[in-house]
Amino acid sequence: MSRSEQKETAAESTSNSEHEQNGALVNPRAVCNACKRLYRDPKILPCLHTFCSDCIAQLEPFSVSSRRHRDAAENGRSGEAVEADAPAVTVTVLCPDCDSEVDIPPSGPAGLSTDHLALDEIFLETLVTNGPLGCDLCGEGGAESRCEVCSINLCEFCCQAHRRQKRTASHSVRGVEELRSRGRLCRPVLCSLHPGQELRLFCQPCDLPVCLECAATLHRDHRCCPTRDVIDRHGDRIRELITARLRPRLDRLEESLQKVEVSQEALQARVDATAIEVRAFARCYASAVEAHCLSLLRRLEELRVQRRNQLHLQRAQLQQALLDVRGGVEFAERLLSCGSDAEILSAKGVTLRRLTSLAESGYDPHPATVAPDDGSSICFMPREPAGEVEGYPVVGVINSKTADLSKCTIEGEGLQRGREGQQGRFTLVCRDSAGEQMARGGEHVLVSVVHKEKKNCTVETTVVDNNDGSYSVSYTPEGPGTYSVWVCVKAQHVKGSPFSLTVKRKLRRHSGTFHCCSFCSSGGAKEARCGCPGTMPGGFKGCGHGHKGHPGKPHWSCCGSTAEQSECLPQSVLAAVSPRGHLRTVEL
Repeated sequence: MSRSEQKETAAESTSNSEHEQNGALVNPRAVCNACKRLYRDPKILPCLHTFCSDCIAQLEPFSVSSRRHRDAAENGRSGEAVEADAPAVTVTVLCPDCDSEVDIPPSGPAGLSTDHLALDEIFLETLVTNGPLGCDLCGEGGAESRCEVCSINLCEFCCQAHRRQKRTASHSVRGVEELRSRGRLCRPVLCSLHPGQELRLFCQPCDLPVCLECAATLHRDHRCCPTRDVIDRHGDRIRELITARLRPRLDRLEESLQKVEVSQEALQARVDATAIEVRAFARCYASAVEAHCLSLLRRLEELRVQRRNQLHLQRAQLQQALLDVRGGVEFAERLLSCGSDAEILSAKGVTLRRLTSLAESGYDPHPATVAPDDGSSICFMPREPAGEVEGYPVVGVINSKTADLSKCTIEGEGLQRGREGQQGRFTLVCRDSAGEQMARGGEHVLVSVVHKEKKNCTVETTVVDNNDGSYSVSYTPEGPGTYSVWVCVKAQHVKGSPFSLTVKRKLRRHSGTFHCCSFCSSGGAKEARCGCPGTMPGGFKGCGHGHKGHPGKPHWSCCGSTAEQSECLPQSVLAAVSPRGHLRTVEL
């Protein structure tokens, strides 16, 4: 329902509930939507909504502005002399029906047009009301007449008094029964300045309906025509706007509004259906999650029983081995401490066979290799995909894999070769007994890099857990040589540890130019020098083609090396080359 329809429905319901007379409903077109009572001096706002004059005066101003205007038309009607272009205060209010901003004339609600149709509705409502009408003046006698100018019901006594008074003697007074018998309302529109005078003329310059006295006095210089002569022209303008522009728009608006309402209903229906689907999906998904939860708990119980049985078996084996070894040791020690020579020699054979059997083939685990399963490898991985349950994808698995040190692998050249001052890297991949990579991290990984010859020379290492079973290791050696790399998981070496790492000295990069000679590379500059022993006559300090000391091939200008892919020769080698080209013996 649109906003206007909601207001109209609310107004009608309020009117129907609040205005009942003798069991009959009051015509809503005769009721003001602001005060919910019959209209009292109804006025038309610029938005074409009608309210009582008092109700309009009580509306809270929305804004107040000063503007200059010409009030010639109103001056001609009211006789007030207002100077042209006089500043006036305009009050803007909000219409109680449509919330439109409408301007109130400077003269207030009285300056608005009177809604004569509303007056007709009030008059008609009064006539058709069941039961006798009371006198509006004395309130005692029954009304027999009605003053069309004052719009009040009069009893016979008040009607005579109304006719005798000079101010109301010219008012049109008609009998109630006469008006009621007509079946339709035909009430004249009277002039507000000259009571009793009907508005029969139309002043074209002022664009106002006037009475005969107004035309003779206030509008005597204006062209005034009978209303019947101009009603067709002005009525046609209104009718043309309605027929040509507003009625088609009204049809389009109604059609669009109907589409919107249909869309709203379809939207609500679609939302309701989708909500039902969502709730059904949630119930089924919750059931699947609950089933998956029970499955995980069963898996966890199976792991507990399995690991417990393994621990029981390991415990039984250790206890039996302990009893065997303890019994053999105690017997042998008692034999040696308490037996005589003959007793020892007589029991020597069986004792040695038992002790030898225990020493060679008995269960003898190394303490470092005995790692009882304390359940630390069992963990819950909530984000790991776990397939589908009842057609719904679920996540969360119980991981019980443990790292097998014999299956762990190391990837990367940084484990065997390194360069002084450069960062080396390799990756440790923890695997289970089946050789599959662990899907989680959290293992205690220790990596130590120590120089084999200089025991106090250690290299700081960094281990980064990638949380996928792999661990990135990085280090930066500060000196060349051979290092030992210890890689341990849970304080135990992985297979192959410790590893041997060879670190080469830092590569010395060339600082010069790989050229044929300094004369060519410098463009013939005499000050250009070269690392080779070549010289040129004429004051040149570098080398040249075919001159003394030139290597005969391209070489580096910084050190004279003829190999382009090489290290720069150290200063000790360069100092060994004399200015005459003789190489001094130096210790390399």
